[in-house]
Amino acid sequence: MKTHSKNPVFVSLVSFIFLLYSFAQFCYAATDTLRQGKTLRNGDTLISENSVFELGFFSPENSTFTYLGIWYKFNPKAVVWVANRDTPISHRNGVLRIQDDGKLVVRDGNNSLVWSSNVTGSLNNAAAKLLDTGNFVLSGDDSTGDLNRALWQSFNEPTDTVLPKMRVPVSFKRGEYRAYRSWKTPDDPSPGNYSMGVDPNGGHQLVIWDNNKRRWRSGQWNQQFFTGDPSTRNNASPLLGFGISQPDENGTMYITYAASNLDLIRFQITWEGRLKHSRWNAGKKKWDYLHSDPHPANECDLYNFCGNYSTCDQFDSRKCVCLEGFRPKSQDQWDARNWSGGCVRKIELQCLSTDDGTSGRKGKPDGFNKTKCTKLPDLANFFSPAGDLDACRRHCLENCSCTAYAFIPGIQCMIWTGDLVDLQRFQHGGSLEFFYRLHHSELDHGRKISNLIIVIVSLVVVGCLVATLWLVWRYKLKLKVVSSKLCCKDDDVAVFDVSKNKSKEFTTDLLRPTDILIDGNQVNRPELQNFNFSCIATATKNFCEVNRLGQGGFGAVYKGELPGGEQIAVKRLSGQSGQGLVEFKTEIILIAKLQHRNLVRLLGCSIKGEEKLLIYEYMPNKSLDNLLFDEAKKAELDWRTRFSIIEGIARGLLYLHRDSRHRIIHRDLKASNILLDAEMNPKISDFGMARMFGRNQNEANTVRVVGTYGYMSPEYAMEGLFSVKSDVYSFGVLLLEIVSGQRNNSFRSFDHTSLLTYAWCLWSEDKISDLVDHCIRDSYSPNEVLKCIQIGMLCVQDSPAHRPKMDAVVVFLEREAATLPMPTKPTYTSLRTAVEEEYVVDGQEMECSNDVTVTTIVGR
Repeated sequence: MKTHSKNPVFVSLVSFIFLLYSFAQFCYAATDTLRQGKTLRNGDTLISENSVFELGFFSPENSTFTYLGIWYKFNPKAVVWVANRDTPISHRNGVLRIQDDGKLVVRDGNNSLVWSSNVTGSLNNAAAKLLDTGNFVLSGDDSTGDLNRALWQSFNEPTDTVLPKMRVPVSFKRGEYRAYRSWKTPDDPSPGNYSMGVDPNGGHQLVIWDNNKRRWRSGQWNQQFFTGDPSTRNNASPLLGFGISQPDENGTMYITYAASNLDLIRFQITWEGRLKHSRWNAGKKKWDYLHSDPHPANECDLYNFCGNYSTCDQFDSRKCVCLEGFRPKSQDQWDARNWSGGCVRKIELQCLSTDDGTSGRKGKPDGFNKTKCTKLPDLANFFSPAGDLDACRRHCLENCSCTAYAFIPGIQCMIWTGDLVDLQRFQHGGSLEFFYRLHHSELDHGRKISNLIIVIVSLVVVGCLVATLWLVWRYKLKLKVVSSKLCCKDDDVAVFDVSKNKSKEFTTDLLRPTDILIDGNQVNRPELQNFNFSCIATATKNFCEVNRLGQGGFGAVYKGELPGGEQIAVKRLSGQSGQGLVEFKTEIILIAKLQHRNLVRLLGCSIKGEEKLLIYEYMPNKSLDNLLFDEAKKAELDWRTRFSIIEGIARGLLYLHRDSRHRIIHRDLKASNILLDAEMNPKISDFGMARMFGRNQNEANTVRVVGTYGYMSPEYAMEGLFSVKSDVYSFGVLLLEIVSGQRNNSFRSFDHTSLLTYAWCLWSEDKISDLVDHCIRDSYSPNEVLKCIQIGMLCVQDSPAHRPKMDAVVVFLEREAATLPMPTKPTYTSLRTAVEEEYVVDGQEMECSNDVTVTTIVGR
C-alpha cells in the first residue's frame, strides 16, 4: 500500500501551500504599507521602498516603555519620529491599525487607545505608507500614496527631528507655533524642556524656547538666509537648507528644509536645547556632525545675553557693549561682568519731529544713529507698503514710541516700538544697516558742514606736512652720511660699518676672529661686531635719561637708534657695579655663540677706556616683570599669552641645557631677565652669571654664589652646588609667578612666607585655582593652568634628583594628555626668612634686594 508522501498530487499540493506561505511572509516582511483591516504588532515593522526608513515599536535604551516610531534602518538606531511620546506603553504589546473609519490608532494590550491620527470624517479603503523620505502618509488611495491626496502625514506632526523635504505648516492665526519638541532625556522621548518653531510676531524667524523663555533665535528670514546667522551665507551654518515660505491666501506659511545633496541628513533639537546637524557616514557606520559647535554655540547666541540696548560680541574682550548714547543700568554689575541688567539712555528722547508752536514743547527733533554688522533686535513690527528707506525713516520718526527701524531687502521696513533686545555684533557678515533713535544732542547735525571744513583743513595740513617731511628727509640724509662716517672712524678697536650693512642685518664685513683686550685680558670673540663708542652715544642721545629702559645690578639699559634706522638696546656697565668685568666677559663669550628664537640676540659691543657697552636687539615690550607685576598692565597678559611665554622660556632653557654647542647654566633666570618682543615672544637675557659645562659635566661647585634669592635652588644657595637642575628650579618659581601674577620674594600673607609655601598649601587643600591671577580667571583653560602649576611644583622640589629636566618639562607642556608625577612638599622655603635680612660681602654689610642680582660669599 502506497503512502501519501508517494502521491504526486499530495506532494504538489503541500509544496504549493508552503511556497504560498513563504511568499506571503516575504511580502509582509518587506512591505511599506499598512492597509485598512490589517494590524502591526510589536516586533513587526514597515520598511520604506529602498530600505531607508523603518516603522515599528521600539524601546529606548535603559527604558521599559514602548513607543511607535520611525527610524533610519541601520545601527545605531536614529529615531526621527515618535507617535505616542506622551502615553508610553508599559508592556511590549502595542498594536497599530487603521480603524473602520480610516483613522490610524495605537492601542495597548488592554485595547485602550494610546494614540490616534488627527483625521476628521471617515475614510474607506484607507492605507498608510512609509516613504523613503521618512514620512508616514495616510491616504484614501492605496496604490499611489500621492501626498496631495494625503489626509494625514507624520511630517505635519514632527517630534524633535527635521528631515529633508519637510514642509511644516505655520499659521499667523495661531501666533507662536512650536513645531519641534526635544526629548526629555536621551532615553525618554516624552516632550522635554526645549522646543523650536516660528513666532510670527517677531518676524519670520526660528526660535528655541526653554519652557516659556526664549533661548535662541535665528534672526529674520529675508527669503535667502536668516539675518541673525551670517554663516549661512558661506555654507558654514547648521541652518543651511532651512527656509520659511511666504504666507498663502489662508495666511499659512511653511517651515521648509531642503538638503543640499542626497546624503542621509538629520537636523535635531537635542534634549539639551541645542541644534545639531548630522550626516550618516556609511563607511564608518556613524553619524558625523557637520558643524563642530551646535547652536547656541557661544554666550552671545543665548537670547538677550547682554540685556536691553547692548550688543554682544564674542570676539571682543569686553563681551557686552552699550549702544552709543546708552550707559550700563548698573555699573557695579557691569564691572562684575554681569550684563543681564542691560543699558539705559543717557539722555531721554525729545520725541519731537517738528515744532509748530502748538505743542508747548520746544527743542530740536530726535534723530537716528546708524550701526552695522549687527543681529537685528527681536520683536519687530512690519510696515507695509514700505516704499523705501526714507519712507521707513519717516514712518518711525512720526511715531513717538518708535525706537528703531531698518529696511532690509526681502523683508522691507521693520519698526521697533519697545526696548531693543537681543542685539549681536558679528565680525564678518550681517552688514545690515540698523537705525536707532537718540536725543538730538547725541548726534552731529552739522556733520556735512563739519566734514567739508575738515576736508579743506586736512588738505592744507597734508600739503604743509609733505613739504616739511621732504625738507627733513633731505636734512637727515646729510646727517646720515656724517653719522656713518663717525661710526666708521677707528678710535680704539676695529669698527663695524653699519651704513654698509643695514640691509644684511650685520651678517657681512665681520671682524676676523681675533681677541679683544679688556684691561689687559684677552677675550675670545668669534664673529663679534665692535661698535664705535661715539656712534653708540649718538644713537642713545648721549645716554639721555629719557631713553633709559631700566636699571640692574650691572648698570643701566638705554634705547638707541642706529643711522640705518635699526633700534637697539644698550647695556652700559656701571663703574660702581660689583659684578662688572667678569660678567661682561662671560656675556660676550657665551651669548655670541648662541642662536635661538627664545634667546636675546647680541649685536656687538663697544669698549673705550672704562666704558664697556653691550648692544642687543631692541625689545619693545621690555621685560616680563614690567607687565606681570604691574596692576595697571598685567591685564595685557591674558592666559593664552602667558602660556605662550611659559613655553618659549622652556624651549630657550632646553636649548641652553641640551641643544647648543656648549651646555650653559644660566644661574640668574627671573622675570626681569625675560624680555618680550613686539609679538610677546619671550627671550632669555643677561648671561653675565652663566657658566659653560663640558658635555660630560653635570654639576659644579663654587664659593662665589651669584643670583637672586627667591629664584635660587636650595643646594645652590646653601652649598654652592649648581647644575641644570638649578635653572629648572628657577624656571619653576618663574612659572608660578606667571600663573599667579605675584612675586615670590615680595609675597606676604598671614600664614605663608613665600609664594611657594602658599602654592603648596593650596595644592594640598585642593584649592589650587585660588592661585590663578584674578586678571585671567575669565580667559584661562583650567586644564592648562592645573598642568602648569603641577609642573611648577615639580620644578621647585628640594632634591635636584626629583626635579624634571627641561626636555621633560617641554614634553609636559606640549602634550595635552601628559601624565605628570605628584610633587613633594618643599621645605627649604623657611630659609628665606632666616637669611634675607642681611648678607656679608667681603666683610661689609649689604641689604638684599628683591629686584636686583646680588653676589655674596657664604662660608660652608
